[in-house]
Amino acid sequence: MSRDWKGAENIPSSGRVIVASNHMSYLDVLVFTHFLYRNGRAPRYLGKSGVFKVPIIGKIILEQGHMLGVYPEGTLTRDPNMWPMVAKTGCARLALLTSTPVIPIAQWGSQLVVPNYTKKLKLFPRKTIIIRAGAPVDLSKWYGKSDDPKALVEATAVIMRAITDLLEEIRGERRPEVIFDPHTSELPRTGNFKKKRA
Repeated sequence: MSRDWKGAENIPSSGRVIVASNHMSYLDVLVFTHFLYRNGRAPRYLGKSGVFKVPIIGKIILEQGHMLGVYPEGTLTRDPNMWPMVAKTGCARLALLTSTPVIPIAQWGSQLVVPNYTKKLKLFPRKTIIIRAGAPVDLSKWYGKSDDPKALVEATAVIMRAITDLLEEIRGERRPEVIFDPHTSELPRTGNFKKKRA
């Protein structure tokens, strides 16, 4: 595999921070961790229950000045065209509870090596893993509102929009207007893409 990794300058070298990424493959966590480690940080991860049901665990980790890695969707995307789904609010809740910056990160290519919801390796032909880290998401208008459902939904949407913006740049496409919601059984679109304007 080859690498095309950019945006490391957006990752603070120390102090508490949440890094939030899209999730397409079981390989993601290895690639994500490698990217962060090469740039001087060793992330801690919380499983679904830790992030979405027991945010106090994440609060303790952040108060110790660590980097916390989160997949806001809570699981591999079920979107048939690999765009981020409607996310859970756990990442936003933790960020608002602790006033911690969130760095959006988009990954692309891991799903070509280990396809979505499989554990089969496809090493040939050689694949390129692309990662883009963006500037911190501004959630300051919602700080102190970690118990406000509306604030959590709005802050979550901002985080996911930032991740999706980076993924649009990588793919050279715009995401569909309707975001796939894993809680509905109907697929919201056919998979036709519009090329992103330069």
